[in-house]
Amino acid sequence: MSEPLLEVSNLTLNYNLGSRKIRALDKVSFSLNRGEVLGVAGESGCGKSTLGLAIIRLLPRVAEIKRGEIIFEGTDLLKLSEEQMDRNIRGRKVTMIFQNPQNALNPVFRIETQMMDILRIQNKHKLSGTRKRRRDFKQEAIERLKVTGIADPEARISNYPFEFSGGMKQRVMIGMALSSGTSLLLADEATTSLDVTIEAQINRLITDLASQYGTSVLYISHNLGVLSEVADHIMIMYAGRVFEMGRTDDVFGSPRHPYSAALLKSLPGRRTRRNRLLSISGFVPPLDRLPPGCSFHPRCHFAKEMCRQKQTPPLIEVSKGHWSACLLDQKRGRQKWQWI
Repeated sequence: MSEPLLEVSNLTLNYNLGSRKIRALDKVSFSLNRGEVLGVAGESGCGKSTLGLAIIRLLPRVAEIKRGEIIFEGTDLLKLSEEQMDRNIRGRKVTMIFQNPQNALNPVFRIETQMMDILRIQNKHKLSGTRKRRRDFKQEAIERLKVTGIADPEARISNYPFEFSGGMKQRVMIGMALSSGTSLLLADEATTSLDVTIEAQINRLITDLASQYGTSVLYISHNLGVLSEVADHIMIMYAGRVFEMGRTDDVFGSPRHPYSAALLKSLPGRRTRRNRLLSISGFVPPLDRLPPGCSFHPRCHFAKEMCRQKQTPPLIEVSKGHWSACLLDQKRGRQKWQWI
């Protein structure tokens, strides 16, 4: 079996806000194979976006990586200089789609200018031996708009961002992010601000283009319904830690952690028309004031005394390719966690 494209090992990260030290990521470990889509789910404040920013190393100054490794194509990204990241990684091999396309595009420049700037950067360090001219970059930008499904790209490329809808702006961002040289795409809530019809189109576009280019995708979302359709594997995060991880069908069919089961129970579906949806009581705790024991135990209906005393355990492989971090007996799988 070939080596994974991405391996994150024991990644631990703090936000240092004056005297407050917030543990945003705590011993996060996972791997992503080439051509796969890994969905990362959890409530707001669980560390999903921080994980994506840590991989591409676009963290704010207050962030401090305490320990861990981010091995991408055999190289630890944490050991590279900023110049090496800009020259060889960011925008070329690893790209990111942010959740708000309104802020990702500069409103005072035409789409043409912004796309061509990205193409110049992507082409700058290629050892092609040929020098591209402006019209070459423009034609390539038009081709990318065409691939992403924007009608009449020859005319629309001269527009400003305000002349595009939210869905069209996100298509532009996808066109800028995905190319034949992209190995890893980080999609952070890429469809949050879009209506459900456009959301489905954008998700299909991401997965189709990723498949076309052989690109792996780390898809960050709070929407389990979306992840069930696009992800090969699912990783559930809570309070900066990974609570469950496995193949999508396994996690959805038989969640081995009560938090995963609760998230799934809160998901609308055809079978829940006459039944009320679950609302998990309480909130994700402040990351600098986590409760003793398992960080989820104050909100868990199944918590025992050991859950209140013993720290959240590391991930344990409960079945082949299926990992969970719960102290309680997990052999019965989903049947055990009957929330309502």
